[in-house]
Amino acid sequence: MPLSPNPYAALKEASRYVRLFRGKTFVVKVGGDVIAEPKIRKALCEQIALLWSFSIKVVVVHGGGAELDAVCEAMNIPVQKVAGRRVTSPEVLDAAKMVFAGQVHMDLLAELQAAGVPAVGLTGLDAGLLKATRRPPVPIVPDGATEPQLVDFGLVGDIDTVDPHVLSHLLEGGFVPVVAPLSGGEDGAIYNTNADTIAASLASALHAEKLFFLLSVPGLLKDVHKASSLIPHATLEELAAFEAKGVISGGMRPKVAAVKAALQGGVASAHLVSGIAPDALLAEIFTNEGSGTMIVSGIASGTAAPTAGAKP
Repeated sequence: MPLSPNPYAALKEASRYVRLFRGKTFVVKVGGDVIAEPKIRKALCEQIALLWSFSIKVVVVHGGGAELDAVCEAMNIPVQKVAGRRVTSPEVLDAAKMVFAGQVHMDLLAELQAAGVPAVGLTGLDAGLLKATRRPPVPIVPDGATEPQLVDFGLVGDIDTVDPHVLSHLLEGGFVPVVAPLSGGEDGAIYNTNADTIAASLASALHAEKLFFLLSVPGLLKDVHKASSLIPHATLEELAAFEAKGVISGGMRPKVAAVKAALQGGVASAHLVSGIAPDALLAEIFTNEGSGTMIVSGIASGTAAPTAGAKP
């Protein structure tokens, strides 16, 4: 009669990572398309609750693009995006305030509270967390094009400074900060700011161990139509090669830009992970195999690249 599998093997494997990451800071960016569905949002918050219970310090940054699109459509406000980034008119900014600091924010906070997480809602304006200036027109190469065009993104803020003191105080107090993607100018202006960029900026300022982007796809794919084309591991050099081949497009472009900024800012690793597949975030953190794409600055010459789940 064959021996039954050791029921404690998975627990022993996970415990290594629990010890390794206890007291470390993780920044988790959640896309609006991921948390729009109540069942998925609930499952995700339960995963975050488990991280918090293991004494991992978690900062959550959320988007809300799909919800903002829906509100704009209902209000007959034109929606324009270039290379995965939104053009923000005054009307779009008003809608963004309602969605980002209202509907999406409250739903996520409520679900985290229900999971037992002491979550605290913030925007980039709270305690001067994110200071920004309006982005000037910039040359952008749209998806499918070869020549750049000058694009005015409107009331979009480029982050000038990050003051993480309020986050540090909350984390030390055992709270989980939840940050909505709005920033403030020195003159009192309010700006729509890309949530991926915010997540990378906060991860760098907090010297985070890891930065996660939770997506509606399994990770970085060679073919966006095939989940089986998942790239489990990449370096910055390899990312550049993927960009040159056109593998990275649409909404993945700002995420990859944010990954680069975070790694260059001292974050040890960034991860592109499904926010929809059951327990994908936990699998990425607590198993050798991982579940998504792990990206690091580089590897030593002659060293084999680790798999996505090779967390140490």
